Amino acid sequence: MSLFLPSVLTIAGSDSSGGAGIQADLKTITALGLYGSSAITALTAQNTTGVYLTEAVNPKMLARQLEAVFSDIPPQAVKIGMAGNVSSIEVIADKLSCYPKIPVVLDPVMVSTSGGTLLQAEALKTLIERLFPLAALVTPNILETEVLLSPKKRLLSKRDMEEAASELSGKYQTAFLLKGGHCETYADDVLCHDGTLTWFPGKRIPTPNTHGTGCTLSSAIACGLAKGKTMTESIAAAKEYLNGALMAGLDLGKGSGPIWHGWQATMGETTAFPPVLLKQKDHPITP
Repeated sequence: MSLFLPSVLTIAGSDSSGGAGIQADLKTITALGLYGSSAITALTAQNTTGVYLTEAVNPKMLARQLEAVFSDIPPQAVKIGMAGNVSSIEVIADKLSCYPKIPVVLDPVMVSTSGGTLLQAEALKTLIERLFPLAALVTPNILETEVLLSPKKRLLSKRDMEEAASELSGKYQTAFLLKGGHCETYADDVLCHDGTLTWFPGKRIPTPNTHGTGCTLSSAIACGLAKGKTMTESIAAAKEYLNGALMAGLDLGKGSGPIWHGWQATMGETTAFPPVLLKQKDHPITP
């Protein structure tokens, strides 16, 4: 029997500082004992103090990256982060629509922590129309959730979060995990899946170094789904992993630094998603 690791494909932008985006995704996937592949949507020049330049990848190059991965190492789950512009979103949607059985975790990178817009209106419209229907789970933060609501409204309580999760899940016919990390008094997340609301308690960890937390959480959830875990099991394990990465206390850079994706190895912890010995044929993926 040969070694087979479930594979997770991350489709996102590159972070030159290594704290978020493709780099954070691949670190997470590896730390959790799975194999990671990638398709880069954009290059960024950034570090812990800010983003200084962003350059979109040519749509033809993005399409070829996706074709190269799917034709050789087809994933058992896909995570989408920074999807890029309208053309990039169309390319991603066209490819993923050929593989409807592969679970997709979509982290809609729309609004920065400071409230700045990261996705233009036309691209957001295309993201909602083309990628939301393909997603098994969408993971907006509080600010992004407020943008998605119609009419837009502030989320000030857990009751507000529950109502928003139910509204969005019903409207877009997919599961929504509303992340409470931006709340001042708690860091709980709420999932609406098949009409059922589930809360995932979170620890508010006193650290300024939170760069890449959204990328890490969504990638970790995709790892759980790739292993055949349920949605709730995947989210619970992903939050446990993220909490450990925050509590490790990594302190790099002059601004909001990255979390420590390798905390389990450093602290002698076992992975939440141990590798499994399987045969390749046990995971057939066909269009």
